[in-house]
Amino acid sequence: MANAPKPTPAKKESSSKGSNVFASLAIIICFIIGALVWKFVMGDPANFEGGDPENGQPLPGNYFGMVYKAGYVVPVLLGLLLMVIVFSFERFFVINRASGKGNVDAFVTRIQGYLSAGNIDAAISECDKQKGSVANVIKSGLLKYKEASVDSTLDTEHSVVAIQKEIEEATALEMPMLEKNLTVIATLVSIGTLTGLLGTVTGMIKAFAALATGGAPDQAELANGISEALINTATGIFTSTIAIVMYNVFTSKIDKLTYSIDEAGFSIVQTYASKHK
Repeated sequence: MANAPKPTPAKKESSSKGSNVFASLAIIICFIIGALVWKFVMGDPANFEGGDPENGQPLPGNYFGMVYKAGYVVPVLLGLLLMVIVFSFERFFVINRASGKGNVDAFVTRIQGYLSAGNIDAAISECDKQKGSVANVIKSGLLKYKEASVDSTLDTEHSVVAIQKEIEEATALEMPMLEKNLTVIATLVSIGTLTGLLGTVTGMIKAFAALATGGAPDQAELANGISEALINTATGIFTSTIAIVMYNVFTSKIDKLTYSIDEAGFSIVQTYASKHK
């Protein structure tokens, strides 16, 4: 009976595969949407003089037309920006679900109170009410606590080691899912900036090409080149800034959850050691 919970890793592996599929589809869809928005929304003929997106200039004050004229790097940047938004929402919901139904700090405090009173069943019941990854890890430790309490073949030292190992294994199963896809957001920090820089370079190439023409410079081409460089730079910086902020927010939340698990796990181990001297 002690080995009954073993199907859990298979469940986690299935969840991991599902997350990988989501990430792959999300990346592809974001780039497709970015290209469609650039082509059909920003490239709408109504945004340009003479209704000609390719040869006409953007209408005065029409930002969609200006962004469209910034070149083919723009849809890539729009796709990257959409990826930051999509993966930020996805991580937000996953981490909130891992926290459970109530405040994590209050939950840990209640668990510590039940442990001090020796009411392990009430602590387990509290975990069932809280739900989420934190509660699952703590519940695993509490169940091992009960199991070790009635196992006369184990001394206190070995029981403590067994409880610690159970908590570590449960943590190893639960916590990696919280960090999944954070690498995507972290990667977008660099890619956003570099892609924006690429757009800056292509824009400046066009601007200098306009200056290099014989006779008077082509002012329209010069303006378009400079505009392309600035728009791509701004979009790339904006994308990277959002990615940095969201990555730090989620990392902070995960660290808080990890600390709560460590705090509750320490309380479980210390309570067992003090009551089974």
